[in-house]
Amino acid sequence: MNVFDLSLKLNGFPIKEARRTLTSIQDLQEIDFNNYVEAKKHAIVQYHLKHNAFYQSLFKETDHTSWDAVPILTKQDLQQPLNKRLSEGFSEKNVYVNKTSGSSGDPFVFAKDKFCHALTWSVIQDRFGWHQLDFNNSVQARFYGIPLDTKGYYKERFKDVLSKRHRFSVFDLSDAAFEKHLDTFKSIAFDYINGYTSAIVQFAKFLRQRDLILKTICPTLKACLVTSEMLFEDDKRLMERYFGVPVINEYGASELDLIAFQNQNSQWVVNSETLYVEIVNEENQVLPYGEEGRVVITSLYNKAHPFIRYDIGDIGVLSEESTVQKPLLQKLIGRTNDMAVLPSGKKAAGLTFYYITKSIIEDDGNVKEFIIEQLDLQTFKVFYVSASALTVNQINLIKKEMEHYLEKDLQILFERQDQLKRSKSGKLKQFSSLLNHT
Repeated sequence: MNVFDLSLKLNGFPIKEARRTLTSIQDLQEIDFNNYVEAKKHAIVQYHLKHNAFYQSLFKETDHTSWDAVPILTKQDLQQPLNKRLSEGFSEKNVYVNKTSGSSGDPFVFAKDKFCHALTWSVIQDRFGWHQLDFNNSVQARFYGIPLDTKGYYKERFKDVLSKRHRFSVFDLSDAAFEKHLDTFKSIAFDYINGYTSAIVQFAKFLRQRDLILKTICPTLKACLVTSEMLFEDDKRLMERYFGVPVINEYGASELDLIAFQNQNSQWVVNSETLYVEIVNEENQVLPYGEEGRVVITSLYNKAHPFIRYDIGDIGVLSEESTVQKPLLQKLIGRTNDMAVLPSGKKAAGLTFYYITKSIIEDDGNVKEFIIEQLDLQTFKVFYVSASALTVNQINLIKKEMEHYLEKDLQILFERQDQLKRSKSGKLKQFSSLLNHT
């Protein structure tokens, strides 16, 4: 019995119709596909200009004469009650309503019409199928957070049952917790692991410490899918070695859709069927493939709420090998609000600090995980969890490398902790700047 599909249908989400639509899009030849995208871009703008007062107000004096004339929508634009942003004919009673995690610093409530939400699930199911994973039948080991309020907790637990998921807490990453996880993997025939990158990396480090390969313990395991946080190449290699299965990188946003998903050739394929993805510079000009800029996304099907040329807050690069039908995400660099500002006025991606520190302090396996905060223009603090404190040599080497890659006279502080603070959802933010909140 296809319990997951049935649950969508019972909640009013037309999954069969959505699946047929997705298949018809995927069957298009290249020229027809390009025409399809142009038509859908024009149609969704015209729809919201006609039926959505909130979207009409964004255009102001700008005419819809070309795609470049369509304004870029920011998260700050959405910081107003949902009922003021919905299109005619839609209310909170007849749409799918949810809220973003707020990991970008700008949480908000959003909506999708029911067909659009069904399409989202159709795309997810399609991509999982690339790796022989089936939402209705495959058993998932889920490394995610969970709401702590009673209603939210039991709602997620019920969804876990429907989706054949066993949830592992990301709030307890102790060896004792991981020992219990191992027992669970011995007793349940999991098909795949799915969840937050940082927590799953810690489980892989635990396996390395025990010199264990997870697939020998759970032979049914086929893959590991990571999401919501940055995946670094050395962490991917670590997981693949100690899990014994391929690691697949997923990039999505709850308010939009699945944005990109790795195929079996390790290409990060962008969802071009229901989304239109652009990379733009600081002047909002579209950049050619291969150049780095802000990720701007249009939801081609959401009639309930406009997400048109929506600045998601990420920085990325589309590969030069991209086409309209098959865009490829070459690199996801981080969030626009995670830029470090240095005393000289120079800006650097916050993850630069993370990369430098990571290359030094994780070599011997002593440090389990760490995060970096910018306290002021000159001061950065490394919070870390480890078996023993960092040595003077390690600290001096980190400071030296910071100066080499960035600039001199930075103050680098270190604080060892028993565990790191995670967001309410359980995500771990590798770099954050307090300058963004002052």
